[in-house]
Amino acid sequence: MTPQEFGLLLVSIAASVAGQFFLRAGALKLGQVNTSNWLSHILNIITIPELLAGLTAYGMGAIAYILLLTRVKLSVAAPSVALVYVFSVLIGYFVFRETVPLRRIFGLALIICGVIFVVWKE
Repeated sequence: MTPQEFGLLLVSIAASVAGQFFLRAGALKLGQVNTSNWLSHILNIITIPELLAGLTAYGMGAIAYILLLTRVKLSVAAPSVALVYVFSVLIGYFVFRETVPLRRIFGLALIICGVIFVVWKE
């Protein structure tokens, strides 16, 4: 992977992780959805700045990913973007104080190892 391709990968990952963060923050403001308030919740999405920021960040991540796919094989790009899962769990733990069981940590370690094997050039 060239430095430019790696940069596109990082932008895609960072934007997607930012999207996860903002969508979670906005969802907490929105409140829990149920059968009686689902329509108002859908309509209220456009009034919560964090949700709009999250959707925008996801859009930017998608654009960076599309640009990455013009230069890198799908079989390399798609597994590499799985690092979003790792950073999302870290944000959940450090920012939103979510618990992370040992099983999940083991799974994240497997993801990291998998990404290393996928992008490793001989």
